Amino acid sequence: MLSYYKTENGRMLQLQACEPGCWINCVSPDDREINSLISDFGIEADFFRAAMDEEESSHIDHEGENTLIVIDIPIVEKEGRNITYTTMPFGIIITEKNVITVSIKDNPVVEEFAQGGVRGVQTNLKTRFMLSFMLRVATRFLQYLKQIDKISNYVETELRRSMRNAELNQLLDIEKSLVYFSSSLKGNEITLEKIMRGRVVKLYDDDEDLLEDVLIEVKQAIDMSNIYLNIVSGTMGASSSVISNNLNTGMKKLVSVILLVSIPLIIFCFFATRISSVLLWLPAVIAAALDAGAFFALRKRKMI
Repeated sequence: MLSYYKTENGRMLQLQACEPGCWINCVSPDDREINSLISDFGIEADFFRAAMDEEESSHIDHEGENTLIVIDIPIVEKEGRNITYTTMPFGIIITEKNVITVSIKDNPVVEEFAQGGVRGVQTNLKTRFMLSFMLRVATRFLQYLKQIDKISNYVETELRRSMRNAELNQLLDIEKSLVYFSSSLKGNEITLEKIMRGRVVKLYDDDEDLLEDVLIEVKQAIDMSNIYLNIVSGTMGASSSVISNNLNTGMKKLVSVILLVSIPLIIFCFFATRISSVLLWLPAVIAAALDAGAFFALRKRKMI
């Protein structure tokens, strides 16, 4: 799907067709739409393939008058009660007169710009518009990292109370999210440093200041993701040790209980066996006793 936007008098307006200085947003474009853009702007087909490849890493590519910048942006996926944070590639193509963004699916950053939620942007200032996108992406990373920190603290509290596998699995999902974030942010940092050299994208004085702000946000997000990742990994390791220790303690108690129950059972079985043997020989014993008693009685009477 293609959408066209342009800022006029500080407002973001949606257009019916493309015109110079506008922003073209492509969300999961079909072959017809891609071929139309390739024809109208002379864009390499590989630009679109790279921007829509889920495994594509952050990088810069330049062909003729067009420049492709691929960055990773954070997204949230909900499955029932579980929330998973991950990343996806986001392509920004700078042409001679327009900026084209390409993504696999809708994302909150694009919606913010399309709805006019970001102030001070101008679609005709291509480099600054691109850097404004990257700044909002970095801000979104920081926002999600704070959410992850709150979730991990809650899960850790629940884990201390119950020590269930459910909480450990949730921490594992959080750890995966932080790994994705850390890797994507480092890739974005490398791309921003390439832009800062000014060899691919022309930078003006105001653009350099904005680019520095973006780099600061990205570096802060990298530090936060690494710190949270270490905390979550440490929590999982400690929790696993506690669960294992509790299991060993429980097994020891179970063995002790089994031994305590077994001793009376063994004694009971022993006496039950003896009693059954006594009952078996009891008639013969009684008969022998009676014979012996009669013998001594008769002898006492000197009858024998």
